[in-house]
Amino acid sequence: MLSSQQMARFVAHGSLRLDGIVPPEMNEEALPFLAAGLPGIPYGTPVPEAYPADSFPRRLLQIPEVAGALRSLVGPDPLVDHHAVHIRQAKEGNAQPLHGDAIIDVRTDAFDVQLMYYPQDVTLEMGGTLSVPGSHLRRTNETDTGRYQNLLGQSRLVCPAGTVVFVHHGLWHGGRRNDSDTVRYMFKIRFNPTVRQQLLWGTSDLHTPAVREELTRGFPWYEQAAGRLEVHNRALLWRQLTGDDRFDLDHWVTRVTNRPTAVAAARTADTAGGESS
Repeated sequence: MLSSQQMARFVAHGSLRLDGIVPPEMNEEALPFLAAGLPGIPYGTPVPEAYPADSFPRRLLQIPEVAGALRSLVGPDPLVDHHAVHIRQAKEGNAQPLHGDAIIDVRTDAFDVQLMYYPQDVTLEMGGTLSVPGSHLRRTNETDTGRYQNLLGQSRLVCPAGTVVFVHHGLWHGGRRNDSDTVRYMFKIRFNPTVRQQLLWGTSDLHTPAVREELTRGFPWYEQAAGRLEVHNRALLWRQLTGDDRFDLDHWVTRVTNRPTAVAAARTADTAGGESS
């Protein structure tokens, strides 16, 4: 299970990285498995139906760190939205444009999670996935960000074999150009929650200062003014995740959700300071 600090980091960054957690023997098995390709599965298939008990994807999802993170993010019994094997050919000569996946999804009270598994050591030359930390709550129309070439603070993945990254479905990302002599593989699964995503993780540290520190983290590409909207949106998401409808990181959410229900008494001439006869 994730801690509250890790959940807060996911809410701020839009991703959670677990380096080298898949055993070497599984990474070796993964390469021919992914090279052979995977048949598609229907949208909304339960995990046991999508992946039989002894299949490679099922065993991947049963690795304790993977299983704990997935349950913390989307809860028990998630559905498989879709999966894909992404291949960057050696000396390919082109890159994937920066984009968000299915960004027409504008839910603020729920989110899908994408698992990205890298069975090889990924070097800088191999064109690891580029992502923009903190971009997942800024709504765009999928590939509108494709014209952006570089954003200050962007992250280009370099990782050891067996690394798994979980990302919020809205995170801006894209596969980079592979300039190496090695074909690079990445296996992706998108998960849909079937329960309310509330307090699904280890909450013993829920009220520690480290949680607030993560939630208030800034990123270099944020504008001075509009960047505050990201913090505002994090506070809204944290309210949903914790069930605490009074949580705030400043007074911004409190201010814009202020809807007084009391009705002021009618003003009479006397109480309004009107003229007397």
